[in-house]
Amino acid sequence: MSASGKLASFRLPPLPTIGELIKLYNLRAEKQLSQNFLLDLRLTDKIVRQAGSLRDAHVCEVGPGPGGLTRSILNAGAADVLVVEKDTRFIPGLKLLSEAAPGRLRIVHGDILTYRMDRGFPVNISKPWEEDPPNLHIIGNLPFSVSTPLIIKWLENIANRTGPFVYGRTRLTLTFQKEVAQRLTASTGTKQRSRLSIMAQYLCTVRNCFTIPGRAFVPKPEVDVGVVHFTPLVQPQIQQPFKLVERVVRNIFQFRRKHCHKGVEKLFPEACRMELTQEMMQKADVDPTLRPTDLTIQHIRALVDAYACLSAHEPSLLSYEYREELRLKHIARQTKAPADTCMDTPTSKPPSPLQPC
Repeated sequence: MSASGKLASFRLPPLPTIGELIKLYNLRAEKQLSQNFLLDLRLTDKIVRQAGSLRDAHVCEVGPGPGGLTRSILNAGAADVLVVEKDTRFIPGLKLLSEAAPGRLRIVHGDILTYRMDRGFPVNISKPWEEDPPNLHIIGNLPFSVSTPLIIKWLENIANRTGPFVYGRTRLTLTFQKEVAQRLTASTGTKQRSRLSIMAQYLCTVRNCFTIPGRAFVPKPEVDVGVVHFTPLVQPQIQQPFKLVERVVRNIFQFRRKHCHKGVEKLFPEACRMELTQEMMQKADVDPTLRPTDLTIQHIRALVDAYACLSAHEPSLLSYEYREELRLKHIARQTKAPADTCMDTPTSKPPSPLQPC
């Protein structure tokens, strides 16, 4: 069979349009679920092209809804498409699509935040982490309400090589609110640079593909939408546990308009805050007057390594929380209880082994 004939064999037979399906099944986007339908198949085709070649690929689509993006994935030649849909109302329309693509579309009625994707595909598609990515893709027009917690979950999976990444460096092509897409891909020194920028870019090559105007969706959201592509790196740019990196980055960026040492200070109890902050900044050899948005990944790596070193000598630092200290101080003022000492006895073990100093 010629290449053109083979591609034609992947294409779906004539089906009702997405608009007709929405009317047929009386579907409405639920505002509380942040649902917005993308009906223009030219745009869904464009999203799918950002993933690269899907010929004979395995694909997990997140939240297919009425199935517009699903059609584009199937038409691109994917051999095995697993869709995870939480909303029962969309299942009949997806079953109709499954009948039009026999053996190529599997439907899971469930929540992507809890679904075990590491069990969703055959083991033999796996590739060693150091090699090229497997022929497996995650694609989705994500509801705004779950997009950020979901990408944080998957970034942690990448760091630990769990979930969808037991198969190797699985690639992701996802939609986000334009502002979130800009933060994910923001470079050093830009106003969009954020915690999300660091967490994504130390683990992945991240590309902001294109922007979809809000008017292309039904109902029209108040914001535009960005399409972002992620390819996990062979080696993360920071060699420390994900939770530790997240802890340091979260503290640094909580005062994004101030000098970076302000956020670093909040990693330490008040009684020894200035001393340990100075020691951490000196170990990292980072200018304490830099603003968080001006910190490079190399700066963050040095700060995380310095914090890991301090925590290895004093593990109770890993269980310290600035806001909890504020709460206890407030209670102490009310009850006139004595103030805490610099270090308490550790209440929990480190999240995972730290790299040596």
